Amino acid sequence: MAGLDKIIDEILSEAQAEADKTTDAAKKEADRIKAEAQAKARAESDKIASKAASDQKTIDERAKSSADMQKRQAVLIAKQDVINEIIDSAYEKVVNADIDTYFAFMEKMLKAYVQPKEGKIVLTEKDKGRMPAGFSQKVSQIASEKGGSLSLSDESRKIDGGFILVYGGIEENCSIRAIFDEKREELVDAVNSVVFPE
Repeated sequence: MAGLDKIIDEILSEAQAEADKTTDAAKKEADRIKAEAQAKARAESDKIASKAASDQKTIDERAKSSADMQKRQAVLIAKQDVINEIIDSAYEKVVNADIDTYFAFMEKMLKAYVQPKEGKIVLTEKDKGRMPAGFSQKVSQIASEKGGSLSLSDESRKIDGGFILVYGGIEENCSIRAIFDEKREELVDAVNSVVFPE
């Protein structure tokens, strides 16, 4: 678990610098758009100044409002891009983590998803081949602590990593992609609060 926290801290640290760069670029672009919009508004107001002085105020207000909205949208899009990159990077780091970090993450996932029933855990062929000694006992121990029992299946699945829990005829997809998809909203909120604190 410490390895996962270290990975996430590392990702967030790298992402903060990238986020600052991206946000600054988005703000500069938004300011440029705002300046162009204000310049257009001034040119437009000069043309119609003879018609009515009140029209100029209305146009300036609309231009400012439009430019402000474009700036907010540009910043929001940039933030969303940065958050998505951070989450995608975290996913890649988990999938490609060293064996100790990866299987520690698997144990954490197992503690969260195991049920107090008798079942099987299905791994990928790759994970079956690199499974550390004692992992199957760890699986049994975690299941037992939750009031159930789990044994390693002879089958394997073509998933990105993680595992499938099988209880009777019901399968629970605990692949790393499925977990990231399930927790996406929470991850977005967490990354947003760290990278873009208000």
